[in-house]
Amino acid sequence: MVFAYYNRLSASRRRTYRKSDTLRSLPLPPNVSPAEVLARLALALKHDRRMETQSACQELIDQLARGYAVPPIRVSVLAARPSNDYGELHGYYEPLEENKLAHISVWMRTAQRKQVVAFKTFLRTLIHELCHHLDYELFLLPETFHTEGFYKRESSLANALLEQMTPPEAVEKAAENMSARAEALELARRLSRTTRP
Repeated sequence: MVFAYYNRLSASRRRTYRKSDTLRSLPLPPNVSPAEVLARLALALKHDRRMETQSACQELIDQLARGYAVPPIRVSVLAARPSNDYGELHGYYEPLEENKLAHISVWMRTAQRKQVVAFKTFLRTLIHELCHHLDYELFLLPETFHTEGFYKRESSLANALLEQMTPPEAVEKAAENMSARAEALELARRLSRTTRP
């Protein structure tokens, strides 16, 4: 299946489009263990912590770029999505240029209501932008198109990541337990100082 704009492409661009369309899956690299960073990303997003969200996104993208043996990518997590009459911009990819890393920008809040984006939606946007990078650097395509194959690659990688994920609630509970233990130890330390003869 081709999308409507295919008929407006030149012959060489149609070849690139068709090549992209034949690439239907993108497995998780075998040396990538994303469970912990995905849980941190989910928690940071849930608690509306932009810098922690950005840090977790950068770590995840670094792991994936190393796993696919492609050049690194810089990630920026921004506040509210920009919008116009056509809709909201969820993410944006800027390709590698001479002496400049490729760059992914993703937005963590909706444009109208300024609500934090749902985790799965946010992750799929991040992976969507990564897939543009992989089109250039892994598949060596001269251009990156939104083909059916592109969306299948995005979906297969996002699903593979979600299957690896530690539930954020488990991470949050472990963090709360650690915090409660640390507070109890600190209280015990203070009490032992005040009760000494």
